[in-house]
Amino acid sequence: MSQATRLAAELTRGAQAAQRAQPVPSPCRNVCRMDAASGYCEGCLRTIDEIAAWSGSDEAGRRRIWLLLAQRAAALAARAAPGCIPPTT
Repeated sequence: MSQATRLAAELTRGAQAAQRAQPVPSPCRNVCRMDAASGYCEGCLRTIDEIAAWSGSDEAGRRRIWLLLAQRAAALAARAAPGCIPPTT
């Protein structure tokens, strides 16, 4: 299982659990490095704006962020799949 696939699975499970959790847990995985190309944290796939806003977000806002993370992780895993040709821009 690739690192991208593993991250996608973990964030998908986390997003599902976050929809029921009280309080909504932080997706931080203590890998706090921003990827310059994507603009996402390498550990949790949040943007710097999402990270900065987390502590002031209500539960609904935190759940929305979790759902975005699962979508981002799935897209990254799909691009990292063997035989996948990354899009050129």
